[in-house]
Amino acid sequence: MFRTIRLDAVLIQAVIAGALSFSHLHDLASAAGQDGWKAWAYPISVDLLLVAAWHRMRTHADNRPAWVWFVIALAASLGANIATAGLLDLNAVPAWLRILVAGWPALAFLGGTLLAHAPASVPTEPEPEPAPAPVPLADPAPEPAPEITMERAPEPAPELPPAPAVAVPPALLDHARKVADTHHATTGNRIDPDTLRARLGVPAPLANAITAQLA
Repeated sequence: MFRTIRLDAVLIQAVIAGALSFSHLHDLASAAGQDGWKAWAYPISVDLLLVAAWHRMRTHADNRPAWVWFVIALAASLGANIATAGLLDLNAVPAWLRILVAGWPALAFLGGTLLAHAPASVPTEPEPEPAPAPVPLADPAPEPAPEITMERAPEPAPELPPAPAVAVPPALLDHARKVADTHHATTGNRIDPDTLRARLGVPAPLANAITAQLA
């Protein structure tokens, strides 16, 4: 299947302008002493430098060097067009123009090399933020140990020695009962025979007999 070629006014204009510029550069190079194939190489060199500079301006962010070489190639093309428009006698080209034409290949080679091998600007990616350090989980507080309450066992009542059969006067027994009640109210314990004996000032057998009757 053949693709149809649609004629575009801009494309036709570009072809005509390129052919005229190509011809002017060839004529100027030939007038400056570059004869034969060398005169045809000059317009190719200028146009290639223009295209390389324009391509770099379109594809790279840092296009300041490309602009410099684009302006240089455009000045060479425009200069040739103006010089061959009747403002310059091509039969008597000045020496400074011959020098410029002779030095153009080295200048074009330098520009093409710099455009082709200049490092491409790579967009810097933002550095990832450091992940926050994991927060150590606090150990749960230990549950308080249950309080163990020790119930005090009631103090066993002192064992009373068997009291001998001793007759206790009723009056002494009443007085001893009052002393025993006072002792119990003060200390919370029953009075023992030794304490009762010291309080009443009676002998031990009688104190034991009184204590037995108070129990």
